[in-house]
Amino acid sequence: MFNNTGGIDSVKSITVDELKTFNPPLLIDVRESHEYSNGTIPGALTIGRSFLEIELKKREVSSEQPILLFCASGLRSKYASLSLTTLGYSQVYSLDGGFEAWKAQGETIVYPKILNEKEKSRYARHLSLTDIGSEGQIKIMQARVLVIGAGGLGSSCLLYLAAAGVGEIGVVDHDIVDLGNLQRQVIHNEATLKRKKIDSALSTLQALNSDIKIKTYDTAVNADNISTLVAGYDIIIDCTDNFNARYTINDAAVFAQKPLVSAAVFRFSGHVLTRTNHTSPCYRCVYPEAPPAALAPSCSENGVLGVIPGILGLYQANEAIKIILGIGETLDGKLLKVDMLNNQHHLLMTKKRHDCPCCYQ
Repeated sequence: MFNNTGGIDSVKSITVDELKTFNPPLLIDVRESHEYSNGTIPGALTIGRSFLEIELKKREVSSEQPILLFCASGLRSKYASLSLTTLGYSQVYSLDGGFEAWKAQGETIVYPKILNEKEKSRYARHLSLTDIGSEGQIKIMQARVLVIGAGGLGSSCLLYLAAAGVGEIGVVDHDIVDLGNLQRQVIHNEATLKRKKIDSALSTLQALNSDIKIKTYDTAVNADNISTLVAGYDIIIDCTDNFNARYTINDAAVFAQKPLVSAAVFRFSGHVLTRTNHTSPCYRCVYPEAPPAALAPSCSENGVLGVIPGILGLYQANEAIKIILGIGETLDGKLLKVDMLNNQHHLLMTKKRHDCPCCYQ
């Protein structure tokens, strides 16, 4: 497997056949970005040679971690391996013959998504974040998120998901824009009064980011259509304003094993909760049954400060992006309650209920 005769010849090398059984934790394609259009090896990170040392440092890769580098023919990866070895990385290998050898043996090839110049410019602030970078941005651009409700919560949530570059966004709503919406539903405007909210939202989102795909669904969610709606998406965001819809969405997300981010508003306050896996409590665990109507009046009955749904919708968008990227802490098993009138935030721990008809059916 290894060749250690001196100089770049001292670089430890691996053949294509040996790679199949070696399975290194970190496989890196060090070719330049324009070369990736020819494909790469499945599972490989695409990090150009000139950024290799910087990226490994950013990722806090251990000097003891096995790393296999490859280029087109095997020469650049040898020089890169030698450079890493001088920096203290002790288990660096180069693929003999590089990608051309892999391809010549008829092995599987994948064609990675590469950011173009426009995308690099648009998402530059994401790319400069170690926790996102180009790989994270590509994850965002390949994600599919369903937002149910294009009102107060949905407005800010949709705007920032679109701005972040979420590749496909579904918008579900059956209502019409009226003047009273504009105090808080900032995705709509005076020019879209009396239009369907999904059409108003579509035009706003397309104007913000024409590169993403937006699907609209002119319907209210119910037991008959919810399963079909959630089926095509990776993450579900509940921006509705009534308990019946929230229970319907929760049950479908749990059944489909899809992450769900829920929120609700009341006057100057509100809450957000998230469920990403079967070990986390669902919405029914936290709210087993809807309160009497007298204790849960609508916004039209009790009012709401316009910025409150905007703030909570941003929390929902933030949760979704963290789920897509697999970074940070989500609100799994937690209920975030905010009181913006008194600037109070409370993070409450929640538990699964063993009598929950949804989680334990």
